[in-house]
Amino acid sequence: MARRPLPRILRTGGEHLARGRELARTAGAGATDVLHPVITVARGLGRLTVVSRRRWTDTPKDRRGPLLFLGASVLLAVVLTPYGALLAAAALMAAAAWRGRDRAGRPAGAPDDEQAQRLRSFYEALVPHFSVTEDPVPLYSHGGDWQEPFEAHEFDGAGRVARLVLRYPAYFADGEAEARVRVEQTLLAKAGRGREYRFVWEEEANRLTLEVLPPLPADIAAQAFDTAPGETVLGVTDPPEVSYALAPDAGERGGEVRPVVWRTGSRSTEPHLLALGSPGSGTSTLLRCLVLQALRHGDVLIVDGGAAGEYACLVGRSGVVAVECSPAGARASLEWAVRETERRLIAASRARQSGIPVPEDARRPLWIVVDRPAALGHLAAAEGGGDPQALLQVPLRHGRAAGVTVVVAEHLENADALGEAVRQHTRARVLLGPSSVPQLAAVLGTAPRTTPPSLVPAGRGYVRLGAGPVLRVQVPATPDPYDETAAEGQREAVRELLPPRTAGTAASAGETGTVNEVAEPPEVAGVPAVDIVKDPRSLDEPGLPAGTEAEPPEHAEPSRAEL
Repeated sequence: MARRPLPRILRTGGEHLARGRELARTAGAGATDVLHPVITVARGLGRLTVVSRRRWTDTPKDRRGPLLFLGASVLLAVVLTPYGALLAAAALMAAAAWRGRDRAGRPAGAPDDEQAQRLRSFYEALVPHFSVTEDPVPLYSHGGDWQEPFEAHEFDGAGRVARLVLRYPAYFADGEAEARVRVEQTLLAKAGRGREYRFVWEEEANRLTLEVLPPLPADIAAQAFDTAPGETVLGVTDPPEVSYALAPDAGERGGEVRPVVWRTGSRSTEPHLLALGSPGSGTSTLLRCLVLQALRHGDVLIVDGGAAGEYACLVGRSGVVAVECSPAGARASLEWAVRETERRLIAASRARQSGIPVPEDARRPLWIVVDRPAALGHLAAAEGGGDPQALLQVPLRHGRAAGVTVVVAEHLENADALGEAVRQHTRARVLLGPSSVPQLAAVLGTAPRTTPPSLVPAGRGYVRLGAGPVLRVQVPATPDPYDETAAEGQREAVRELLPPRTAGTAASAGETGTVNEVAEPPEVAGVPAVDIVKDPRSLDEPGLPAGTEAEPPEHAEPSRAEL
């Protein structure tokens, strides 16, 4: 097939075309320079017109009449004033020139080209959410000015958005959770994943604030927090969320931290707590932290459904009633807890009827800590017995009046195995580990105002006390002091917080076995014997001979069940 020759203009007129384009470009640049004031004034008049129409649209109908009367009065005064029309025209031209000025030469702090491109991508992504076809003057439109709705913006050292304040139209359905979630997901995708963000919706001002949250300190070890009796520190959170601060030994971070304080006792609105999380998320760490704080002012009964020896360091300690890991021992201990709750209620009622103070043994706080009750219930069913979890109903219902606090921890995938009493009476909730927004809403009752990250350290999660807000939380590092994989400094901090051993408690000094021995105390007051897990690795009494049988601790004797 023969090739067609090129037109003559393309073969011989290349130089003429290039010269013509250059002349046209030069003429356009010259005209732009000459007409720059006219262009600026015209652009300013257009912007003033847009603003005036938006103000008129936002003005309620009952106020438009007085506004028109005021405008007519001003116009009449301008006409009747000598040289008024000329002065008004000059003022209008000056305002238009100021409004239509080129904003490229902004002062220091203005975004550069790359940052401006990022902000424009935010603006264009929000157009489908914040615009409707019926709006005559839309605040968001394709190809519009992003500087109008974006009130403030900040960038970090890497050039990523660190804070953004934007306005949205009043007709946006900011009261609907679905609409807000769609906008938050759009902003999250444009701001970049891998960070945590907080979204603050100001419905009254039609303003949305996006800010990046710094990571919570993960190097705070367990310690004796300066709290009052009945107050327990669950962890640390963000400074804006809590109005008070503590100054603990914060490791490398130093300074003050904002604690999440959980108040228990007869005047508490959330007397019981439920902690959920994936394996390795730090629920056992949270329970150890709570137990060490509870032992300062009360007694603790521990039921370890996982039977992994996570609480072996507490066996035989002063204030520890018992540490159970078998279904039979757990059932016997929880039966004692039921009778102890009833005894406390009767003692308090009789004291109030007689007009005397409540006895000390009925006022001393008692904590019932149950870790992984689902596994314990499965073992009990396999052995043909009842679920020990059902015995928690009485302490959960009447624990606030009796000074009994119940703390339950379970894996998130086994949350369906929790009893109705546990789900109903544990209004203080903690969810640790990576989780999705639907999981957070199901456990805590509402979704947080922050975006949950996909990778978090152990002990990191969210907490909600009753009907309060959802807060980020980082649990203080409280490892098992017998865990050789943990940091030595953190293990030493836990050992310093352990209460002393009770008189007569014995443990072998050099054993490193993982199987817990069980000592059976004699039956007292008709209560069946309770299995007490012995500590196979004592750190405080290395001189005791191996295999020496220990007397059960004084607090473990069930004589308190006698009314």
